[in-house]
Amino acid sequence: MNRGSESRCEDRLVYRWPVWFGQDITQAVFPGLMVDISSGGMAFTCNAGLCPLEEGQTITVRFSLPRFDRNEPTATVGLTRTGSIRSVVANAGVFKIGIEFDTPLSLKPAEQAALACFRNA
Repeated sequence: MNRGSESRCEDRLVYRWPVWFGQDITQAVFPGLMVDISSGGMAFTCNAGLCPLEEGQTITVRFSLPRFDRNEPTATVGLTRTGSIRSVVANAGVFKIGIEFDTPLSLKPAEQAALACFRNA
């Protein structure tokens, strides 16, 4: 997933944080690691042996984002989104998954991070 081959409407927040995903979040869930996120989707990595994932498949992901609160710098907010897998790239036993959310986030994570840096400067 590089910028040269994709058209992006907004910057992504590069953020390494655990995610949990599955076809039905109340049943089997699998761990992954977020790579980056925007209001419209995210990329994460997971062990390729966990479950079969393919483009077009619908999955649900649970994840947290920083709240960018000056008084609580480690505060996060938990979110759950359903979306369609747009890319699956396998490399050395690891999948890099790109998912487009069915319902975009109400905020733009990269903008929030930039504003927080500006406020704290």
